Amino acid sequence: MIERIETSQRMSKIVKHNGVVYLCGQVGIAGESVADQTKECLKRVEDLLAKAGSSPKNILQAIVWLADMDDFAEMNTVWDNWVPEGDAPARACGEAKLARPELKVEIIVTAAY
Repeated sequence: MIERIETSQRMSKIVKHNGVVYLCGQVGIAGESVADQTKECLKRVEDLLAKAGSSPKNILQAIVWLADMDDFAEMNTVWDNWVPEGDAPARACGEAKLARPELKVEIIVTAAY
């Protein structure tokens, strides 16, 4: 069975299937620093994981998109302080043009529940 949570015509914020939860991409508040945007992304990830019955300890994979790879170190400082010690997921990070020019980071998460 597939369960969709917070679904609109375009997308679901959460999709659950066979013990895996898939989150839509999370972004931060436009105009803030990449560190502030990353903190906001991760807070939103935590909130959605909790709503899905999961937590950051259960993240299987994270994909991080940065508007500018020059922000890699700043984003990683926030990430490294957030990710549960001993439970780091598989992760990829790349540069991409994001949906709006003021956005600096987007994080996509897949987790177990």
